[in-house]
Amino acid sequence: MLQIDLWKRVTIWVIVALGLLMAVPNAFYSRVEQHNDAQARVAMGADPADLAEDLALWPDWLPSRLVNLGLDLRGGAHLLAEVKVADVYQARLEGMWPELRDLLREERDRVGPIRLMPMEGPELRVRLLERPEMAGEAAALVRGLARPVTTLAGVGASDIEVSTEGPDIVVRLSEAEQRATDERTVRQALEIIRRRIDEMGTREPTIVRQGADRILIQVPGIGSAAELKALIGTTAQLTFQPVVSRTSDPGESPGPGNEILPAMNEPGVFYILERAPVVTGEELVDAQPDFDQNGRPAVSFRFNPTGARKFGDYTARNIGNPFAIVLDGEVISAPVIQSHIPGGSGIITGNFTVEESTQLAVLLRAGALPAGLEFLEERTIGPELGADSIEAGRIACLVAFALVLLYMVLSYGIFGIFANIALLINVGLIFGLLSLIGATLTLPGIAGIVLTIGMAVDANVLVFERIKEEMKTARGAARAIELGYEKAMSAIVDANFTTFMTALILYAMGSGPVRGFAITLGLGIVTSVFTALFVTRLIAVMWFERKRPKSVLQGRALRLVPEETSLDFFSRWKLWLGISGVMIVVALGSFAVQGLNFGIDFKGGTAIRTQSAEPVDVARYRAALDGLALGDVSIAEVFDPTFGPDENVAILRIQAQDEDESVSPETIEQIEAALKQAVPDIRFTSVESVGPKVSGELITAAVIAVALAIAAVLFYIWLRFEWQFAVGAVVALVHDVALTIGIFSELQIQFDLAIIAALLTIVGYSLNDTVVVFDRVRENLRRYKQKPLREVLNISINETLSRTMMTSVTTLLALVSLYVLGGDVIRGFVFAMIWGVVVGTYSSIFVASTVLMWLGVKRDWSKPDARAGTQFANIDA
Repeated sequence: MLQIDLWKRVTIWVIVALGLLMAVPNAFYSRVEQHNDAQARVAMGADPADLAEDLALWPDWLPSRLVNLGLDLRGGAHLLAEVKVADVYQARLEGMWPELRDLLREERDRVGPIRLMPMEGPELRVRLLERPEMAGEAAALVRGLARPVTTLAGVGASDIEVSTEGPDIVVRLSEAEQRATDERTVRQALEIIRRRIDEMGTREPTIVRQGADRILIQVPGIGSAAELKALIGTTAQLTFQPVVSRTSDPGESPGPGNEILPAMNEPGVFYILERAPVVTGEELVDAQPDFDQNGRPAVSFRFNPTGARKFGDYTARNIGNPFAIVLDGEVISAPVIQSHIPGGSGIITGNFTVEESTQLAVLLRAGALPAGLEFLEERTIGPELGADSIEAGRIACLVAFALVLLYMVLSYGIFGIFANIALLINVGLIFGLLSLIGATLTLPGIAGIVLTIGMAVDANVLVFERIKEEMKTARGAARAIELGYEKAMSAIVDANFTTFMTALILYAMGSGPVRGFAITLGLGIVTSVFTALFVTRLIAVMWFERKRPKSVLQGRALRLVPEETSLDFFSRWKLWLGISGVMIVVALGSFAVQGLNFGIDFKGGTAIRTQSAEPVDVARYRAALDGLALGDVSIAEVFDPTFGPDENVAILRIQAQDEDESVSPETIEQIEAALKQAVPDIRFTSVESVGPKVSGELITAAVIAVALAIAAVLFYIWLRFEWQFAVGAVVALVHDVALTIGIFSELQIQFDLAIIAALLTIVGYSLNDTVVVFDRVRENLRRYKQKPLREVLNISINETLSRTMMTSVTTLLALVSLYVLGGDVIRGFVFAMIWGVVVGTYSSIFVASTVLMWLGVKRDWSKPDARAGTQFANIDA
């Protein structure tokens, strides 16, 4: 009977209520954001009375978590930095020299005099000058300096390896210590970057580790990536080193154990310093912007007790001698020690501005980066572009909602209203979950929500079409509803699970906005299945208990296909496959001849987006840049129906210069200045730079992601059905992906990382269609055991044709809304999705089924057969 236990009803409504409650703050975004900012300031010590107005904007008893807005919606800067971990090895070995020198000096009578040799690579080389035969004994002494590696993976290993080469003792870091050093270095860099950015007081920065030695930094609201690089890219390694001499010759030999460094504020002046510092910035406990006795900006500092003792002892022993204050390889100043400085504090003077002294104090307080950073990827999104994207996404979502809601009501009447209520709840649950996990919503993420709007009705359509079929057996409305949900369960689970697998692969392989799309798509699948199988069903049961109708889903309604169809889809199978074959050949030919129009994600270089009230004059732009010797510069005007008359947008693409990872900030400034002179009202709404190292890795990751998605599909369908079904599904997937790549090659639409997300979603969508057909084929193979396979396939496709068309049209309604109203930034992405829905629907009907007919399939599924198929293949789902 059509019954749902009371505890189940309560559980469903409680889950819905909690999800919607978590989503509520996002409807009052600015108020809740102000309230949260005020709470954060109070937690940092601010007076609540001063912030009472902001604190009162939102009740404390309500949830206050918000969905974070990505850079493409809020504006800000994005950097991908690689930590140069190998630099630390050399510094670590150089730091061992004083200890090693003192050890061997104590044994001078046995080993004789020693000399530090010039370093080649990460090693410390010490030569015995008079007694080379004692190298082995000296090496044994040095091994006594070894310490155990302090990691679980390095248990039992020493941190150094000591060997001899003739009269030389060679010290290197062990492999275990190198791995431990890499881990410590990246963790320390991550923490120091986080502290530096926290000092700025920015909202919702994202600072996460990527892979072994990379750090992703995203800071909303900051002016540019160059500004962010200036803050975090400075190593800020402060040292106090003894001065040997001063020179004007940068090529002068400094001598063993010494180094030559330039003066920061004295052009042409160089200092020869002892390489081993007296104290370092690691022993600082505070640094503040200050002014010297002449009123010039300076930085005051204070050491911890250990640093203060070393600093005091050194100044006491070296009164009258100069010592150098060195920051990142440049001598800030080299004052003469006038007296003993016992307090462990002092002041750094130099030719600073107030801003520079303030920033230096921030860097010194946060600590020195343990190694340099190489920036592989840079992106700056202006706040105007972000605001435009939010508005475009909001309008597109509303229009998509309206179209899908209207379409469902026209098609299914009262049950369409039930589906629409579930759809509204579904979107609310998505935002509730995004808020709960602190996810970041990006522009592709909005596209994921719009796609969910279209696909969320699919599960309801499957159920409603099943209920219609069951009503024909005259078992009554209650039994028809119950059987409709029971028999649609298998297709719903299979279809959505395969799409969920592609979302997981996309999340694992992607980054940034692509990962944001994967999160919204994955959560959308979960909430869609929940609302279709539980919420819609509960609403339908509650309605049925009140109305007790004799029939449901009968009578006149909007139908895309007749109620009864008996089309022969295989009478012209050669024509359909011929069309597919010709299209694939054209696609491959276009790809071979002109290739894809790769974006900077895959090609590397820099893309600058401009906007002005004046019409874009490409020749004028190019003439303004002619004197900069930039090489290959592509300038293209962007046309979009959503642009106003004073919104004239162009995109400039510039290749990296002189084998650099990307176009330098100085070059970007020159480009902006040249264009500003030619077009005074021009604005630069985004700047993106991707180095060739990252672009090459992205291509590899994209190929692997698509291959993994197809392999996962093959494996899952093989488990759930039979290998012939899996082959048919994979052939259809390859067909869809090839045609999508072909259309991008033929039309030369920009192919970037977002398109890979679209390809994987096409894989999931096409599979969704194919699995629904295959699920019905499996059911009919058990029902019609004597009919030829071709006839069974025809029956199955005809029975699911209404569902296939309904789902495709609702998804297209949502996507077309996004294509027309969502703005130009994601138009290529949405175009790929629209094309994928069309070819996916075609392939699920004509390609996958035809391949299955060719291969044949096991007929009697009523008895288990251990020699064929799998344990899952024999389940009558």
